[in-house]
Amino acid sequence: LPRSVREDERGRRAMMRFGAAMASSAVALGAVSLGRLYAVPAAKPALITEASSIGAPTKLPNLRSPVPSDIAIAQEAAVQSIADVATFAGILPSELELHGRTMAKISLNVRERLSHVPDGNYVVVTGINPTPLGEGKSTTTVGVSQALGAHLGLKVFTCVRQPSMGPTFGIKGGAAGGGYAQILPMEEFNLHMTGDIHAITAANNMLAAAIDTRMFHESTQRDGPLYDRLTPKGKDGNRKFAPVMLKRLEKLRIEPAVRGGERSRGGAPMAEGATLDPDLDYDPVSLSEAERSAFARLDLDPDTITWRRVVDVNDRFLRQVTVGNGSAEVEHKRETGYDIAVASEIMAVLALATGLPDMRSRLGKMVVGASRARQPINADDIGIGGALTVLMLEALKPTLMQTIEGTPVLVHAGPFANIAHGNSSIIADQIALKLVGKDGFVVTEAGFGADMGMEKFFNIKCRYSGLKPNCVLLVATVRALKSHSDDSPKLTPGKPLPKEYVEENIALVSKGVCNMQKHIQNAAKFGVPVVVCINRFATDTDVEIEAVKVAAMAAGAEAAVIGEHHAKGGAGAIDVAKAVQAACIKSRELEAAGKGGFKYLYELNLPIKDKI
Repeated sequence: LPRSVREDERGRRAMMRFGAAMASSAVALGAVSLGRLYAVPAAKPALITEASSIGAPTKLPNLRSPVPSDIAIAQEAAVQSIADVATFAGILPSELELHGRTMAKISLNVRERLSHVPDGNYVVVTGINPTPLGEGKSTTTVGVSQALGAHLGLKVFTCVRQPSMGPTFGIKGGAAGGGYAQILPMEEFNLHMTGDIHAITAANNMLAAAIDTRMFHESTQRDGPLYDRLTPKGKDGNRKFAPVMLKRLEKLRIEPAVRGGERSRGGAPMAEGATLDPDLDYDPVSLSEAERSAFARLDLDPDTITWRRVVDVNDRFLRQVTVGNGSAEVEHKRETGYDIAVASEIMAVLALATGLPDMRSRLGKMVVGASRARQPINADDIGIGGALTVLMLEALKPTLMQTIEGTPVLVHAGPFANIAHGNSSIIADQIALKLVGKDGFVVTEAGFGADMGMEKFFNIKCRYSGLKPNCVLLVATVRALKSHSDDSPKLTPGKPLPKEYVEENIALVSKGVCNMQKHIQNAAKFGVPVVVCINRFATDTDVEIEAVKVAAMAAGAEAAVIGEHHAKGGAGAIDVAKAVQAACIKSRELEAAGKGGFKYLYELNLPIKDKI
């Protein structure tokens, strides 16, 4: 190692960990290689901590006041080897795929290996209706996890979404938390990470290309040649259906003859819902001309196509574009556009998938438009579902990172809450719940306000996963509650706050708390206890905070607790963590006694109006 690293306090401690790893674990030795230690940047001693054991969470001493910028804190922090964090969390070396020293992909085999382990406590962090001021959901999610793991000594995992680079480079900024409650490395977290969003972009745009290409070929070829190109002859001279093509045949209720045999029922349509045997060798030659035409021609109506291309930056000039300007495609121009990558339906599929077969099925069923006969056309009709799955294969694995106090984090998927369901992946939560065990905690975050992200968490994510939450942690701020008063001054992002927001104003707080109270009541309808975290700011007064506490308890909250994790890390969220722990214990006891527990508010088969 160069002198600059050897003499630096962080470098010295890194070498000490390296020596311990050599003596105790060949696994740790591989992860804490000399090459990676050489790359560790210098760090200021203020944030360096002594770990009680390798990979264990560690408390942060010598916190600064005033709190430095998020980036300054992140770059000064001592980041542990992710292999050490994984080992401490109970992840085996064979289940870990390192992406450098500080990030790793986690195999889904963890979930299967620990299938016999009872799930831990499941906590969802949400907030009051969002305001330009921000409520601090991500910061609270991280801060409470740090309190549970580094300060209360409990097993904990944080499960969060991967942020889009659009908001990161926009006015909103990153999503790693803030102050002394952050996910590290903050730069990698907010940027490319392990490439999941790039995989989604590639898959999404490949499907978009396939749509335009299919329409082009259908418009330039007759039925016979088009069908022959879809079912080309193999080396043995025989034409074959690709496995994905059986799905379209089933959809059209066409049952081909098995090679060398006769068509069953004389070629009559298959029964509704009947399936073809993928192990049989169906003969494409056995189809009639009409059946070949129906199979080969999707006959997509360009005006019905809903599938657009994506890019993960804010580029307003791509919102509406014209494709088909090339000399060979000039007769096939159409208007389309770009969305941001995380708005792709593929992102929502990733977040809701429970495994590889489920993801494959969901990708194939994505509807991209309708035929001129008004029949829905999906990715499997085009024959591209398998290719999309191949591109998404590695993205199915969650990424392991860590908080600034060394508690483990699973980052996976990032659907928006306004156009999707706004929650991180089912897979990450399932893995984390097994790793923490019965008495541990998984803290996940739902996007936007509770009426959007939390209710979609309950109604969609929990319904598909079968997981039952034990506690809702509702984040509120005095400033944001003031903004929900009818009498509050208008807030404009980027402009100084009006004095009402930085000076004591009980009247505004009292009129604005109704927003928080309604969210508490809504969550309680699902049978889940609610803890309110009042994310404290320097301008908040004790009288204002007390008014929020009283209003929260009157609405049915289990507790209303001040959180100061932004300034104090996990130490500032200990009381919040204890309240969450107590709420989870109560929830489990009531469920065991048959007196409570999570419940759905409607059945899936009800008409939409009845659900509402």
